[in-house]
Amino acid sequence: MANKNAKKKQPWIDIGYQSFAYEGPHGLKVERLADGVEKNKSSFYHYFADLEVFTNHLLRYHLAQAEVIAIKESACETIDDFIDVLVTHKIDLLFNRQLRVHRENPDFESVFCKTNEITGQAIALVWPKLIGLANHHQLAEMMLKHSIENFYLQITDETLNRPWLRQYFDDLLLLVNEFMKTGNVPAIDRTS
Repeated sequence: MANKNAKKKQPWIDIGYQSFAYEGPHGLKVERLADGVEKNKSSFYHYFADLEVFTNHLLRYHLAQAEVIAIKESACETIDDFIDVLVTHKIDLLFNRQLRVHRENPDFESVFCKTNEITGQAIALVWPKLIGLANHHQLAEMMLKHSIENFYLQITDETLNRPWLRQYFDDLLLLVNEFMKTGNVPAIDRTS
């Protein structure tokens, strides 16, 4: 019975997760969700009672997705592997970005921090090698910390694609290489 209910809830969670990823909490409207799954609104209330309960389902789903991403990230051997993971989990990243944007909500802030902890621990294992700092773990850790914050400021539905990510990481690798050679950080022209 629990499995059957979970199966019936999943289409609601899928459409709600996507709506939140693109529009944030303001995108969660019962009527729109019902249209999206081609059910009536009473079905929503039957499974979730209200939007707060539904949002908690979305947050738990997001944490489960973070675990999946972490496993994939920890297996990355190249930047291209890492980009593949990011492109595959675009909706999860946009969902996380919305949590960051709306972190005045304590539940969103909490899940945003937990997600970053889960994925951050996984990527920290391979990050030094990915950016050519295998012998400079402390510097790699600092780069990762600043890159994550910068990453969430820049990603959108339009930018989160393979060419943009390739350029993003090429710029990051240029910074690392230049810093290792000269001790200075070059300016990056992102206007072209």
